[in-house]
Amino acid sequence: MNVGGEGLLAPARSAADLSPLEWKFSQVFGERTAGEEVQEVDIISAIEFDRTGDHLATGDRGGRVVLFERTDTKDHGGHRRDLERMDYSISRHPEFRYKTEFQSHEPEFDYLKSLEIEEKINKIRWCQTANGALFLLSTNDKTIKFWKIQEKKVKKVCEMNVDASKSVENGAVGSLSASSKPSLANGVCKERPISSPSNDNLIPSGGLPSLHLPVTSHETSLMARCRRVYAHAHDYHINSISNNSDGETFISADDLRINLWNLEISNQSFNIVDVKPTNMEDLTEVITSAEFHPTHCNMLAYSSSRGSIRLIDLRQSALCDTHSKLFEEREVPGSRSFFTEIIASISDIKFAKNGRQVLSRDYMTLKLWDINMDSGPVATFQVHEYLRPKLCDLYENDSIFDKFECCLSGDGRRVATGSYSNQFRVFGCSEGSTEATTLEASKNPMRRQVQTPSRPSRSLGNLPRVLRRGADNSGADANGNSFDFTTKLLHLAWHPTENSLACAASNSLYMYYA
Repeated sequence: MNVGGEGLLAPARSAADLSPLEWKFSQVFGERTAGEEVQEVDIISAIEFDRTGDHLATGDRGGRVVLFERTDTKDHGGHRRDLERMDYSISRHPEFRYKTEFQSHEPEFDYLKSLEIEEKINKIRWCQTANGALFLLSTNDKTIKFWKIQEKKVKKVCEMNVDASKSVENGAVGSLSASSKPSLANGVCKERPISSPSNDNLIPSGGLPSLHLPVTSHETSLMARCRRVYAHAHDYHINSISNNSDGETFISADDLRINLWNLEISNQSFNIVDVKPTNMEDLTEVITSAEFHPTHCNMLAYSSSRGSIRLIDLRQSALCDTHSKLFEEREVPGSRSFFTEIIASISDIKFAKNGRQVLSRDYMTLKLWDINMDSGPVATFQVHEYLRPKLCDLYENDSIFDKFECCLSGDGRRVATGSYSNQFRVFGCSEGSTEATTLEASKNPMRRQVQTPSRPSRSLGNLPRVLRRGADNSGADANGNSFDFTTKLLHLAWHPTENSLACAASNSLYMYYA
């Protein structure tokens, strides 16, 4: 199977394109003060830009989804905005503001399995917009929900036409309720001429001050409504959801199965991948991540705990037991250890926007794969090589099982992923680039920048196109401080059309631009 696109690596660029980006702080939401204790429910567990980059969604361990919207593009004309999206060299200060939030999931209890189901949001995926409304999918360990967020006009009573307390003080109410003039049973006053029926409808020239009429106004407010709930389809924890390019279907993946859903049908799904063996003792690997191809609706990829990526074609069969392509790196003889399989487990995969490359993140490295070359990764980026001597300690405190996400820039020239001490790394993946920048999620992101090697080191193996870059064996930051393994930057997202990054550090959302 061959899919058109660019070359193995992004095309060669000019010297300006290959130079490292200078990242600047843009803004932060939910910044902690010194000594402030972070509540577990406030820790961000998912982050996602929409297709346009004008909206950003975050999910937290408390089951809430918070939406932010772009504000610095609203004053520009449409033509200028199109030009800005076409030219990445335009650098402007991105600004987002809080839009709304809603409770997506609540804690549940599975009585059949005596299992508590956390409300934590595992993944968020934006869907196509329609009629000015926003749509997104959110999932916890067991249940996926389809949300519609729309502005609605709500009629509210802002005031009354008269203050009731003043009316009572002025005796207006009493004068009407206790009239001294006798009235007939039909309400016509004896002193009024009966021959003039129009007098019955006369209103005093001063009006009726005690007649309270509400003065209403229409206010626009955002309403989040759950349109559908996709439940009871996974025996194991859901680790991935991904929208199809057809705009009608999506997949959900757990440790052993991948299901295909239609957005309009919540009570039925189709199992398209099942790796569960007849005897569970024969289980050798589990599914760790899955994602649809960005343009081909029949193709998807999923990764495993053994460091492999499988590309499958839905046209081949209803149950995709076999794969079209298998991507895995050959093991170097003599390098196997107790931790080899643990650190080889892929925690996240992302397709490039052009659909030609796949980016994967395992515990130690980022790998860039070309889907037309299954002999090995095109490039390998060392994220935190200094941790290799500390694997025993990381295994003891379970940090070795942390699942870091990865992302690519919209133009495919750079990739990024998180690390410890609230740090994240940005690598250039254009041919000839040596960019390997270390940044910290703070208001001064460049303060922990590590010097990058002048030339990329070539692999000693028989994979001629592989680049291995970014190794930092110091075991400490640029200031000589030891790394903090309790503060980890697991979630980050790259703006789809600009060099702008959103990073989740504990309960804080940091925004950067270059």
